[in-house]
Amino acid sequence: MKHYTLTTGSLMPAIGFGTSRLVPDTLEQAIHTALSAGFRHFDTAAIYGNETEVGAALNKGFSICSREEVWVTSKLWCDAHEPEHVLPALKESLAKLQLDYVDLYLMHFPVALKRGVTWPHSAADFLTLEQVPLAATWQAMEQCVQAGLVKNIGVSNFSIKKLTDLFATARIKPAVNQIEIHPYQQEHTQRKFAENHAIVLTGYAPLGSKNMEMKTASGRTLAPLLTHPVILEIAANHDATPAQILIAWQLHIGAAPIPSSSTPERIYENIKAATLSLTEHEMDMLGSLHAGAKIFDAKIFTEHGSPYTLDEIWDGELYS
Repeated sequence: MKHYTLTTGSLMPAIGFGTSRLVPDTLEQAIHTALSAGFRHFDTAAIYGNETEVGAALNKGFSICSREEVWVTSKLWCDAHEPEHVLPALKESLAKLQLDYVDLYLMHFPVALKRGVTWPHSAADFLTLEQVPLAATWQAMEQCVQAGLVKNIGVSNFSIKKLTDLFATARIKPAVNQIEIHPYQQEHTQRKFAENHAIVLTGYAPLGSKNMEMKTASGRTLAPLLTHPVILEIAANHDATPAQILIAWQLHIGAAPIPSSSTPERIYENIKAATLSLTEHEMDMLGSLHAGAKIFDAKIFTEHGSPYTLDEIWDGELYS
């Protein structure tokens, strides 16, 4: 399995197993299958509401491999950005996961909510970044590293500007930025910035989406990537599935995809994408699909009297 070396020297498996949309009833079997197939990188978050199930499944799975061989990522939700809440939130995640530490802990969004707010429903649910600066939250995450409860820390859904601002005060630089990446949203500028600053990009939604619309800045809705003629053509060239091509593309651009599935056949197919070698011409074909499209635009954080706007969250990078 290919790995990416983080700034700490930690080796993060290049393909991860995403759990954000897996239902609890099938999660344990899916993780067991993923471990059997060779996955050693598992991605979860407090907001997914499945850390308990992920932890139970992984602990049973440690009969297949040791804890040290498995990379576990979790994320700090927006309601725990106030510094005094960061360590308790991590400890709560660790208790649910039945782990002594996580390999990577990410600040999930550059948005602050009041403690106990899952999703905002009124103006009273929000805290501004003036009230709770991202730098203060980050400093509390650094203390979690010092406490030995997490090996690496990073961010998710951060713009280049917000990363640059964080660099100004951070003692530990973000090792990872988890963002939406797929051929419709290739994140060229983020990729160059990450390369220049030794940040590894984890790509969520690597297969696009069947159930959620992908829209461009103009509002144009795009067809699902898994049925796109270019993807199908390249898949036929390799006797591969469209999903395998999309995963392989991310590996070729140096990102770490985290595909998700509860179907055993698909899980085995996804991990085998690491063996595919795409040609330069095929990479050019895939490169031509960039449309600046997004599945998740974080609009939910801009409603109900929110102090946030999309431009402030993404700093103009939403459809770049």
